Amino acid sequence: MFKRVLIAEDHQSANISVQKTLADLGITGNEYTYYCDDALMHIKKSLMDDQPFDLLITDLSFEADHRTQQLAGGSELIGAAKAAHPGLKVIVFSAEHKANVIDELFKSTGINGYVRKGRHDAIDLKQAIEAVSEGKKFLSAGLRQSVKQKNSYEFTDFDITIISLLAQGKLQKDIPEYLQQKNIKPAGLSSIEKRLNLMKEILDFSKNEQLVAYCKDFGII
Repeated sequence: MFKRVLIAEDHQSANISVQKTLADLGITGNEYTYYCDDALMHIKKSLMDDQPFDLLITDLSFEADHRTQQLAGGSELIGAAKAAHPGLKVIVFSAEHKANVIDELFKSTGINGYVRKGRHDAIDLKQAIEAVSEGKKFLSAGLRQSVKQKNSYEFTDFDITIISLLAQGKLQKDIPEYLQQKNIKPAGLSSIEKRLNLMKEILDFSKNEQLVAYCKDFGII
């Protein structure tokens, strides 16, 4: 479980709620801030003090006030935080529910979890923290379908079989023999290559390893 957590949240009630969730999990080494610039400063200072944060929990939207900020919001903070501390885990805790925004955060900024603020967000946040601490990715249940639809790809049984075999360590060139033994069609190497290339193209991946990791993270295999 995480030992040091930084909370970046400009609404006091939400900030307190996150702190309580951490306390319920026995995580007491946490700090909080209401500004993105301050959050980045805390992260850099923790590295200098050789006491780095394990996890950043941040909102995406921060209201402007009298203080001028270099980092306009959570997305910018995540990018800067990752640049300063590549090993930092990140969970976004936000009211944003647009599938394209959420999907891009996972793909481009490398977040580890996304919890949408709502009726059961304390439960979801607790589950997210536990999942991310175990090396998994987390996305609130209510958002999974919308993100899946955004990708515009429905995995077939054949797709799942191929990806599962790759996940088990089987080489792509050896999959046809396995499919033939199980009487699964099509079993040709060219058919397998076409399906893998199609999935990677639609999901914007360049390697089979990325496709396998994505399917593991989101429970497809």
